[in-house]
Amino acid sequence: MVEEHEEHIEKWWFKLKKKYPDLFKWFCIETIEVCCPTGTYGPDCLACRGGSERPCHGNGQCDGDGTRSGDGTCSCNKEYAGDFCLDCSDGYYNTLKNETHSVCTACHAACKTCTGSTNKDCEACKEGWTMNEEAACVDVDECAAEASPCKDDQYCLNTDGSFSCKACDVSCVGCTGEGPGKCKDCMSGYIMEDEKCTDMNECNLAESVCIRENEDCINTSGSYKCICSEGFEEKDGTCVQTKAGEEEVRAVTTPPSPGHEDL
Repeated sequence: MVEEHEEHIEKWWFKLKKKYPDLFKWFCIETIEVCCPTGTYGPDCLACRGGSERPCHGNGQCDGDGTRSGDGTCSCNKEYAGDFCLDCSDGYYNTLKNETHSVCTACHAACKTCTGSTNKDCEACKEGWTMNEEAACVDVDECAAEASPCKDDQYCLNTDGSFSCKACDVSCVGCTGEGPGKCKDCMSGYIMEDEKCTDMNECNLAESVCIRENEDCINTSGSYKCICSEGFEEKDGTCVQTKAGEEEVRAVTTPPSPGHEDL
């Protein structure tokens, strides 16, 4: 029964395709009238702007394309502008343009608007760039300003058309660049040696910084730690001997038992 039903549908479908080779056109466009041919729009399937062959001159999307809705206006690709997508948007210039075709190419990174591909073809410079005496847009070095645009614990790094603020080295109090060799002054715990801020080893100072009994000094970057010596532990602010330590001391200090001489 199922096989007969499937065979019937197959024969019906074959006859339908034979009668209407373009089923989409027959059913969606002509019968239920919810579609339009590609390149047309709206209740009357009017041609999109730029023509149904190349809607929006191939540089955008036609509103309602292929449907019975929309108004046929063009939404241009980012490079293009205008009602028919034949003009170039800011940052692009025409390398080809006639009544039916337009090709827009990106300007130099320095240009807001331009007539060609170099920084000398700019009509206006982007923010972060300025026009020099040779009528070329060149980078503004924000880091060269008398007052730095960055915080006191940062240095300024110039980039094309902009700048970034980078953190100074941990050893620095203010800096002019990356690393301990660019410090204006050194943080507490560091000293200037060989024109760079280096760690001060507090544990080697003439006057001991760890003053408790049975305590050792451990140097750290920019500082130090005072910890109880091996065999001792922290208790109520003092270093007291551990049980294991007491046993070790007892083993060392206790004299050996006298031997027994053979008679």
